[in-house]
Amino acid sequence: GAIGLLSDGGVMQTQLHINGEFRTSTSGACYVVTNPATGLTVTTIADANTEDVNDAIVGAADAFNSTDWRNITNPARGDYLFAIAEELLSRREEIARIESLCSGKPISDCDQEVAYAARIFRYYAGAASHLAGSTLPVDATGLDFTLREPYGVCALIVPWNAPLVTAAQKVAPALAAGNTAVLKPAPATPLTALILAEITVSVGLPPGVLNVITGSTRELGRDLVRHSRVDKISFTGSTETALDIRRNTAHRVVATTLELGGKSPNLIFADADLDRALEAAVWAVYWNAGQDCCARSRILIERAIFDDVVERLAVRASSLRVGDPLDEQTEIGSLISRGQRDRVLGFLERDRKSVV
Repeated sequence: GAIGLLSDGGVMQTQLHINGEFRTSTSGACYVVTNPATGLTVTTIADANTEDVNDAIVGAADAFNSTDWRNITNPARGDYLFAIAEELLSRREEIARIESLCSGKPISDCDQEVAYAARIFRYYAGAASHLAGSTLPVDATGLDFTLREPYGVCALIVPWNAPLVTAAQKVAPALAAGNTAVLKPAPATPLTALILAEITVSVGLPPGVLNVITGSTRELGRDLVRHSRVDKISFTGSTETALDIRRNTAHRVVATTLELGGKSPNLIFADADLDRALEAAVWAVYWNAGQDCCARSRILIERAIFDDVVERLAVRASSLRVGDPLDEQTEIGSLISRGQRDRVLGFLERDRKSVV
């Protein structure tokens, strides 16, 4: 079926959102979304193909050229974004629970991320009114001015480690500037993107301004970025996928923003407030079970305090509450998948062998 049912009787949307309508994939294919903490099925969801991608991009292109979106004022776009923020907050508990079910993140973290996503939409709701061109001084015989204009259709690809927040960080500025968008969530965490689509419908966003396509394969992303009517790409994820995007778009030199992984160090000096520094250091690496592109996974410690810091870090880390992501007391939930778990266990096993 097209609608998924939660264990508490709630209903979730599992169809593609294209040109203002929810619909099944053209092939009728679906794939299973699994709760990584339990291994149980959350729902089955539409599995888009090349034809669906094309429909979504054409819908976005038509919406961009439509007077319903192109000719409205920037403050009016801001009103839409503000309304989206309010709807996110009104559905905060529901959205947090669904995010936790799909991602394995502690529900307390998911709750805070819904609030953060709403703040992002509020920020760009205000920013929309301040988008303007500029004039630059030239010699007395000339006039120089610069206009800020939207790109057009934006392909927005988000990862599974912060699905709603990352979607908000891409969708809100794109719409504030007058673009239209096709949003592709990660296969494991598609449901909050579809909730965002539901919200855009409820606030009256014109059809086609925001489209959401879900799918289980990497080919879906390739179809999206290779399309000739995509004018801007924003991707957050792995360096490997980013290189693939570059290879598939080099011939068009399409405007592209890539936010990739990193292993930034944390620095702790002897004159630091160690209580604050150690608490920050623990969460800098263990937030979301370490699944964060800006996790500080290395710590460089001044020699004079090295032993003390290592001992205190070990004590604090061992006190973190690991458990059911839906338990409000849980601080560390599950990794996103069995494959990711096995990969991490492999790191640990290699470390043990290297010590021996």
